[in-house]
Amino acid sequence: MATPREQASAPAIKVAMGFTESHWRALIALLDAVVPSIVEGEASTIGQGHIAVPSHQLRELHRMALCGARERFSIDEFRHYMASRPSDDPNFVANVKRAIGRLPPGSIYQLRLMLSFMLTRLGSIISTGYWATFSEQPLAIRASILRSWQQSWFPLWPALARIFITVGKVCWSQTNQLYLELNGYKAYSDDTVPGPSVDFNFIQFQESIEPAVLETDIVIVGSGCGGAVCAKVLAEAGLRVLVVEQGYYFPPKDLPMALDRVDNVFEGGGGLASTDGSTLVTAGRSWGGGGTVNWSACLQTPSYIRKQWAKGGLTFFEDAEYQDSLDRVCNGMGVSEAAVQGNHGNMILLDGSRKLGWRAATIPQNAGGSIHECGSSCGLGCRTGKKQSPAAYWLPAAARAGARFVEGFEASQVLFEASNSSKATGVIGQWTSRDEDGKTDTSMARTRQTVEIRAKTVIMAGGALNTPLILLGSGVTNPNIGKNLYLHPVVNVVATWEPEVKPWEGEILSSVVTEFEDLDGAGHGVKIESLAMQPYAAMLLCPWKSGVDFKAAALQYRHMTCHISLPRDRDAGSVSPEPVDHSPVIQYTPSKFDRGHIATGLVGIAKLCYVLGATRLTPAVSDVPSFECIRPVDDRDLNDQDFVEWVRLLERTSLDPARTTFFSAHQMGTSRMGTRAETSVVDENGKVWEYDNLYVADASVFPTASGVNPMVTVMAIADRVARGIAANYELM
Repeated sequence: MATPREQASAPAIKVAMGFTESHWRALIALLDAVVPSIVEGEASTIGQGHIAVPSHQLRELHRMALCGARERFSIDEFRHYMASRPSDDPNFVANVKRAIGRLPPGSIYQLRLMLSFMLTRLGSIISTGYWATFSEQPLAIRASILRSWQQSWFPLWPALARIFITVGKVCWSQTNQLYLELNGYKAYSDDTVPGPSVDFNFIQFQESIEPAVLETDIVIVGSGCGGAVCAKVLAEAGLRVLVVEQGYYFPPKDLPMALDRVDNVFEGGGGLASTDGSTLVTAGRSWGGGGTVNWSACLQTPSYIRKQWAKGGLTFFEDAEYQDSLDRVCNGMGVSEAAVQGNHGNMILLDGSRKLGWRAATIPQNAGGSIHECGSSCGLGCRTGKKQSPAAYWLPAAARAGARFVEGFEASQVLFEASNSSKATGVIGQWTSRDEDGKTDTSMARTRQTVEIRAKTVIMAGGALNTPLILLGSGVTNPNIGKNLYLHPVVNVVATWEPEVKPWEGEILSSVVTEFEDLDGAGHGVKIESLAMQPYAAMLLCPWKSGVDFKAAALQYRHMTCHISLPRDRDAGSVSPEPVDHSPVIQYTPSKFDRGHIATGLVGIAKLCYVLGATRLTPAVSDVPSFECIRPVDDRDLNDQDFVEWVRLLERTSLDPARTTFFSAHQMGTSRMGTRAETSVVDENGKVWEYDNLYVADASVFPTASGVNPMVTVMAIADRVARGIAANYELM
């Protein structure tokens, strides 16, 4: 068996087709303007590759960066940090090339076309107002061009600015060691003991012209929260179970995944985007699926959601049997709030809600009743193994019951009986081995082999982005496949605090404000939650107004908390296959209705942080400035005139999708469950309408958005689907 013998390698750079050195030079010149080199002195003397600031301004920025800091750094260290230029760092350049290379072919083509246009004199004058091309401009001019794009009335330019600023901020914060060091960031403490590894005895294949063939009773496509639960239930029922997964297993000693290696645990490196660019989508992709990077929050399906789904004909959601499934999966993972020790960000929600008389609650954690303080890095995989994720609990239990496993397997099609095209008989796909060193994403030689899996029952559990694409690629005919995509699109507020709060420490998500969860009387509203503050996530969520402000503000990371307004979206989008590489094409724009609810949540976050003493409130909203909180906390009141006037701005924001970036970590509904084939994809048992032996057991079966973090709901539905399949085998 090929086993991982060291930390996962930095992913190999996938070539961006058609990109020339001129394209890369233009792109890097753009990104240098996002996080620019800032040098003390006069513009006339420092050269065109830097932005000049006067000595007094630099010293003031240094003073502000040190405000409230326990670990101080010198003015010389600060100068060195501010003067650093992203393009001088080969790790940054490589990270950018990886980010572009993993885009869908259509997106790469569009980006290349735009850069080619900007490289012409005509394109330059149209896009920048200058005859000289972007890469020929002084850095200060490049930065001003980016700001002008942000503020343009023509939708193309704000959209382009958003793309370049996002890539620049993320790739820089994933690779810049000075940013991490001056903030005092550590992914985990030196005395952290890695949890135990599991030998899954993954099946290996020899390269051959002919497909390799495996036979089993049940094949489960996907090892995440749905697939892993199905595997345990069905293996313990005595059936032959085979779980296949496109990602790879990383044991606790190799976690959390390094910041510049997140390709190993996220689909598309965590940077999937909707076609209009409004929404960035994060979906797990490794052994254990989204459960590997889940934030440990375990919220059961709310009663009002169960009632709605039951009213739509799925009556079992209100039965004791479904509650048994919810309790069973929670008990298996040791879900409890007894050991919760909220960090600063989570306590803000509880303490602030108590002060304002709002409804809030502690969120139970799937840590087996243990204190779980991995911090934000647990969102890149749990090093201690305390998080009872699919890879730590469900899949090892399935292995003990006899289940078999294949990692690195990308399923392409469900197979059907030749004489009966509606009877599923297995799946086919391509397996890719690790390299000879046990690594998973390098340019070294790796075996690739077509594998055919013959099975009596096929369970699709690849998630709401991939399951519908495989069904469509298999010729399954149902017009609802890929439709009804719900994303819980969030927007955030960053709060800055006088003392260091080190937001990357402690539990990620252990409290929730439910005061605004039903704003329309039909269960649509928002929840307010804390966010995993990994270094790149924190910078991604920090609004960019200028390179100087952003780079200085980045050193306030250790003073920041970030909270999200998470809506239960009423209005849905869709997902379809990209024509060339069949990757997910996400068509989704947050509706005016849902954006109104999000804005209500943003106001709620601002009020919570204001009454508890935040010094600055920065919503991720283009047309609302930061609010500087100058009053002492004991003198603050929600009726303070300056605060009231600022809140009015926030209340009136339209959250224009052309200028606002929404984020999604929850994808649901694209193979929805229902009572009729005309309006749904699967029946109440998870079986695909009009097809035999073909089931779905992941978040894609949700009838609507769940309104809460979906993991426990996915697991409970999977438990019910798997038990139904096992019962059918007993009858046979």
